[in-house]
Amino acid sequence: MATLRLGDTAPDFTQPSSLGPIAFHAWAGDSWVVLFSHPADFTPVCTTELGKTAALSGEFARRGVKPIAISVDPVDKHQQWIADIDETQNTQVQFPILADADRKVSELYDLIHPNASATATVRSVFIIDPSKVVRATITYPASTGRNFDEILRVIDSLQLTDSHKVATPANWKDGDDVVIIPSLQDPAELAQRFPKGYTAVRPYLRITPQPNR
Repeated sequence: MATLRLGDTAPDFTQPSSLGPIAFHAWAGDSWVVLFSHPADFTPVCTTELGKTAALSGEFARRGVKPIAISVDPVDKHQQWIADIDETQNTQVQFPILADADRKVSELYDLIHPNASATATVRSVFIIDPSKVVRATITYPASTGRNFDEILRVIDSLQLTDSHKVATPANWKDGDDVVIIPSLQDPAELAQRFPKGYTAVRPYLRITPQPNR
């Protein structure tokens, strides 16, 4: 399987999970999805990540995002692990964890990187939009836990820039100023889209308040 690239359709699959069988595209429906992989159950970094995902359930829901995890262990181990996560991270895991014992999803999403490990999946994140298109990917080594503030920040940027003709600058966070895309040059449209005005630092670098605030 070739590496999934931005703009590709996220592969569909049917696989067991901690919440029963998941037919991925049907389960995703009209939501955004964050699909993220784990090398194995009962691993320390993953335990903190799944706990953090559960703790952020309200933040994901507010953005219309469904999280779904994947680990190569079977469902019965997932259930035991979820009990550990809930106890040690003081939360409740209510999103599905795929049981990818046959490596089907790992192969579809290119999660086995042989030069890192011939058996363990890397720590990848796929942000998938309601049209089932891969919009962002982030891949970490097994030793490095994900930054969930960054995952939420990327989702905020994607959802904002899908709705407005802007892009988000370095270190942008929701509520910060944004930049107007260079292709937008019509003065009437600029005035209509950005009634608060903008600052032209350079002709190609125009700063404006976030338009949906």
